[in-house]
Amino acid sequence: MLFTKSYNFSEVKTNLLSGLTVALAMVPEAIAFALIAHVSPLTGLYAAIIICLTTSAFGGRPGMISGATGALAVVMVALVVQHGVEYLFATVVLMGILQLIFAIFRLGKYIRMVPYSVMLGFVNGLAIVIFIAQFGHFKVMSPEGISVWMSGMPLFIMMTLTAVTVLIIYIFPLATKAIPSTLASILIVSIVVILLGLDTKTVGDLGSISGGIPEFRIPNIDFNLESLRIILPYSFLLASIGLIETLLTLNLIDDMTDTNGKPNKESMAQGIGNIITGFFGGMGGCAMIGQSMININNGALKRLSGISAAIFLASFILFLSKWIELIPLAALIGVMFVVAEKTFEWGSLRLFGKIPKEDVFVGLLVGAVTIVADLAIAVILGVIVSALFFSWSHAKKIDIKISYNRDDWKIYGLQGTLFFASVKNFHELFSVQEDPDNVIIDFENVRVVDHSAIMLIDNLANKYKVSGRKLHLINLNSDCLKILNGAQDMIEVNLLDTVKAASLRAEDKSKRNAQLALRLKESKIF
Repeated sequence: MLFTKSYNFSEVKTNLLSGLTVALAMVPEAIAFALIAHVSPLTGLYAAIIICLTTSAFGGRPGMISGATGALAVVMVALVVQHGVEYLFATVVLMGILQLIFAIFRLGKYIRMVPYSVMLGFVNGLAIVIFIAQFGHFKVMSPEGISVWMSGMPLFIMMTLTAVTVLIIYIFPLATKAIPSTLASILIVSIVVILLGLDTKTVGDLGSISGGIPEFRIPNIDFNLESLRIILPYSFLLASIGLIETLLTLNLIDDMTDTNGKPNKESMAQGIGNIITGFFGGMGGCAMIGQSMININNGALKRLSGISAAIFLASFILFLSKWIELIPLAALIGVMFVVAEKTFEWGSLRLFGKIPKEDVFVGLLVGAVTIVADLAIAVILGVIVSALFFSWSHAKKIDIKISYNRDDWKIYGLQGTLFFASVKNFHELFSVQEDPDNVIIDFENVRVVDHSAIMLIDNLANKYKVSGRKLHLINLNSDCLKILNGAQDMIEVNLLDTVKAASLRAEDKSKRNAQLALRLKESKIF
């Protein structure tokens, strides 16, 4: 339920005022992203309303704000230019269906596997993207129809108003915290501009936001295999980017608030929201890290904040468009500058020299790719590189301790993790031709992880067999046995019988070895 005993008056006020602030900040963003995608401003605004309302009401992360985003808009451009906006609506519907499938198979939990260095790169990269994106508002169209930078008095006014907005956001809380400082800054700067009659860019300069209630309509395309061939690649890419940005933002808010969101529930709500959006003329969307940070920094952690933001945004379109269009862009630019500053993890700059250089490299890589290319590519690349670094570091940690028992049998005591990347280091540890007739490999301190490890053991066993020597495996732990249970046809090694196994290094582990050797012998694996 939306209103429960968990809502007190202070929380209701905080969430409502934060929702209003977020709605105001979403207007220029939604319009700008719609223009990037070559669709009408209302197409972006309808998406913002529907996605925000759906995910706020039914999603898995209260307080997170979703709507039309730039990460999705840049993918949509080619589709709209080549095939038209109707294909975009169909693509958004299919995008939502794919996200529902993702949620049904409960794949959202795997976002927890994203390394922290990738998270840092993602956050810092997006903070820089948000910051850089605001400079586009400092351009105007020349008489020749070319976008050029402002100059003279218009530039001075714009910069001054932006700076004033930033100052108010930081100073206003010293006077009162009754209303969010971001909302106060927008109201104060807007009133100043209107009263002084300053000539500066406003929301209305981006495009009219006046409109009515969107109508349900099925996308006007030919429903055949050719249409599916066109929209499926875009749908898959949009669904992937949307979920990655959403779930990483969810993780970020979890860390900031020390709470736990529900990735699969959020994925389900995103899918439902995008399906509805496609049928009501919206461009689709996902989590908006900038607006989410505004909300979280205002202390709005309830569903009411996102729901009220969607309702406020709808009221702007239906009833208040002429007033909202008077808001100076400088005020909203200042808000987003502060969002970028607060989003950037400044503490990460102090980590240089204090954490492994591999993690530093991954963080910088993800941040750079996020800025110059694509969020999904950045995160996937970061995870792959992190996995490669992890594999390489663990492959080098295979070590060995050599000893002999009373019968002069050579004992290799392995330490580390045995998997596909350990091949070279593993074989270098053994001297097959120089070893005695009986050799023991002690697996007490090693883990056999994958099929490659099984083949390593099998190849080593064959080398000892060809050389006329016997290889014995002892102290295989439960993880090893689980993997080796299906490998009895591939591995040919001899185990000591129960008595001999118990005699090995009897002074410190005779009982445990005897029990383990007995279980291995009874299993008849070898």
